[in-house]
Amino acid sequence: MESILCPTGKHAWPELVGKNGEEAAEIIKKENPEVTPIVWDKPWIPLDYNCYRVFVIVDSDGIVLIPPVTR
Repeated sequence: MESILCPTGKHAWPELVGKNGEEAAEIIKKENPEVTPIVWDKPWIPLDYNCYRVFVIVDSDGIVLIPPVTR
């Protein structure tokens, strides 16, 4: 069975709460180029865990609501 290794580097960005979601995604990509930030404005997120993606959950104005983390 193949094991999945998560990327090294930063996995949480609490300092981005209150920032613009698109700008937050750019910061995440610069700080850990191995993960893919996804700006997300839906009321749900997929339940499958993937340590290579980071949901940047934003409100209707595009502002980050909760700390982005790998999910």
